[in-house]
Amino acid sequence: MATPSGTTDLRNPPKSTVITPEERKVIFASSLGTVFEWYDFYLYGALAPIIAKQFFVGDPTTTFIFALLAFAAGFIVRPFGALVFGRLGDMIGRKYTFLITILIMGASTFIVGLLPGYAAIGIAAPMILVALRILQGLALGGEYGGAATYVAEHAPNGKRGSFTAWIQTTATLGLFLSLLVILGTRTAVGEEAFNAWGWRVPFLVSVLLLGVSVWIRLSMNESPAFAKMKAEGKTSKAPLSEAFGQWRNLKVVILALVGLTMGQAVVWYTGQFYALFFMTQTLKIDGATANIMTAISLALATPFFIFFGMLSDKIGRKWIILGGCVIAAATYFPLFGALTHYGNPALETALKNSPVVVVADPASCHFQFNPTGTTKFPSSCDIATGILSNASVAYTKEAAPAGSIAKIKIGDKEVPAFNAVMTPDGLNFDADSKKAEAALKKEVAAAIKVAGYPAKADEAQMNKPMMVGILFILVLYVTMVYGPIAAMLVEMFPTRIRYTSMSLPYHIGNGWFGGLLPTISFALVAFKGDIYYGLWYPIIIALVTAVIGALFVGETKDNNIYAND
Repeated sequence: MATPSGTTDLRNPPKSTVITPEERKVIFASSLGTVFEWYDFYLYGALAPIIAKQFFVGDPTTTFIFALLAFAAGFIVRPFGALVFGRLGDMIGRKYTFLITILIMGASTFIVGLLPGYAAIGIAAPMILVALRILQGLALGGEYGGAATYVAEHAPNGKRGSFTAWIQTTATLGLFLSLLVILGTRTAVGEEAFNAWGWRVPFLVSVLLLGVSVWIRLSMNESPAFAKMKAEGKTSKAPLSEAFGQWRNLKVVILALVGLTMGQAVVWYTGQFYALFFMTQTLKIDGATANIMTAISLALATPFFIFFGMLSDKIGRKWIILGGCVIAAATYFPLFGALTHYGNPALETALKNSPVVVVADPASCHFQFNPTGTTKFPSSCDIATGILSNASVAYTKEAAPAGSIAKIKIGDKEVPAFNAVMTPDGLNFDADSKKAEAALKKEVAAAIKVAGYPAKADEAQMNKPMMVGILFILVLYVTMVYGPIAAMLVEMFPTRIRYTSMSLPYHIGNGWFGGLLPTISFALVAFKGDIYYGLWYPIIIALVTAVIGALFVGETKDNNIYAND
């Protein structure tokens, strides 16, 4: 394993702390390519409603569900990409492996921009789209570990945190860039043209970004740590079995997941994604307004990735990451409460003054966990609570006799729900149930409007500067946990299996624990009837990581990354 903190290895003499032109090139080229990979990855999510209409057939709900399922596929396969490309990176080198990943990502994204829709080629369209999305997820699973390892192995002693922090900005910058390109294209061609064909432009433009990235990466040298190991004939012949088949390394992989990346992931997704979801879906803030406020907060907070990376070189990585987890967990409830207060004060008032009760058989109320987006919940209780949750209405539950149909009490009005009948394929409600659901939604909407629940946020009552300030704090937590994580993961593992070992816990943490956060949080909200109840998921995961990390994960900033045993 890597040399213990504080020791010196003559094979790894201290380097100059002055950044050379070659090192600047390494940081720039690796970061730029990773920004473009994240740009490609996020385009699909940002355009999912349009893609649903172009590539899937059926009613709007079903098509959007399948579009989200294809989006989720990119997250689910990320750990498998980490295994495939991590193994290659430890066997043939860092440079050529993440050159392969960017080519796969770029080509897949470009082809999405050219791919005919369902109307042109039928079922082949969604099948090809899902395959391309899986390729994107696999490529991203290999890119991050390669870029982080490559940059860290070029970094001078005492600078790994500041060097790899540039890689940590790339996910935020990729999201920011995708939003800007989409907004610019939408403005230039108009909404009608954008929905018809303009949505393809951001995908097609990516080929230019791909060309620049590949050209720059081809001119780069292999990392000195890997080159040295290869020259000594010490490269691993079986990285997967060494990384996960030997307990001394496997236990470090497990600790990296549960004591670092698991908590880092939920803080990252809460600050950059769940906050946006909360504003648009729960507070009913216009999507463009929410995107602009989010973009401003990202722009303001992004330099702090570098700040915390540099700070970790001085005081250590561990306590910055774990401190971010603890502070985030301690403040999420008041911060999201403040988002409601400044973003939709009418909703805040209604939540306090107009309680709603769902009267239902407890056996008919389920935890609506729906990781693929394809599950429907047909019981009357689940239909009632789902409608209320989507309308951002808080409610309590009251037990009813077994087998009874759920009722919604809103003030002095009672609205009966219904048990739905599923279609033969089990994917949706049948036609009569859909009509009943639409009627129930309409009746509930009218009742909650009378009770004071707003259909959407009123921009005139919105305090946008305060909201940007709150979003900035949430992203600041992201920079604390994410800025130093790449350097710490690199330093935890020996050179011969570093790419493989660090990539898997990172992508399980971020692809699964983080990627499933919106789904789990919504299920918690629907189960409890409290719009803030979903925050318990990131809070508990962050605190578990803080405890395990504090007790079992050691500081790594002085580890010798040239050590290979």
